[in-house]
Amino acid sequence: MSTGPTDQTYTALVTGGNRGIGLAIARRMRDEGHQVVVASRSGEAPEGLSAVTCDVGDPTSVDAAFAAAEEQLGRTIDVVVANAGITRDTLLMRMTDDEFSSVVDTNLAGAFRVARRAVKGMIRARRGRIILISSVVGLYGSPGQANYAASKAGLVGLARSISRELGGRGITANVVAPGFIETDMTAELPPDRRDAYQEAIPAGRFGAVEDVAAAVCFLASDGAGYITGAVLPVDGGLGMGH
Repeated sequence: MSTGPTDQTYTALVTGGNRGIGLAIARRMRDEGHQVVVASRSGEAPEGLSAVTCDVGDPTSVDAAFAAAEEQLGRTIDVVVANAGITRDTLLMRMTDDEFSSVVDTNLAGAFRVARRAVKGMIRARRGRIILISSVVGLYGSPGQANYAASKAGLVGLARSISRELGGRGITANVVAPGFIETDMTAELPPDRRDAYQEAIPAGRFGAVEDVAAAVCFLASDGAGYITGAVLPVDGGLGMGH
């Protein structure tokens, strides 16, 4: 008998699921037949999906989002994807304490709050999947992104600690680390910078949000039941598995 959520019936909550990578993940899960709720600060539902309001910086909001999602679904959450994140890029010498702490609080502490709330139901059910969306920057580093890189690197330690703490309860915790993905943010890069980044990628192209969604859906599946504490890069070889 599988110790993870069954592929035919799992329920999922995707934070930051209203756009970009999070939306692609939510749509793919839905298209594979799963019950999905997206969580965002606006609480607006993308077409064809259910949504709840969630500010990952506020534990009360996180708790309320899970309660609302569970009420919509009629059961606890089997799979949680912690994707919500922000950037406040600037060089180290110019970075303020608030620019550092706000990014770490949203990207790392926010994922912690979401995982902490998710495992309440998972422990009772003795099954669950926690998937944290990191970045190649968290493993590779990037000038002007000390705050972002630190927050994304911290997700690795978080996932591995959860794995050691709750692995015996049928709960897995893994990290997906996207590289340069075609999103609104990368579309705004100057052409010369886009070209330079692309030249550094062995695959020779930026990734698609669907590439990340496919990796996340694999980790949520029964087939990934013996994978936990892992970092899965989706970066075209940029980080070479760092």
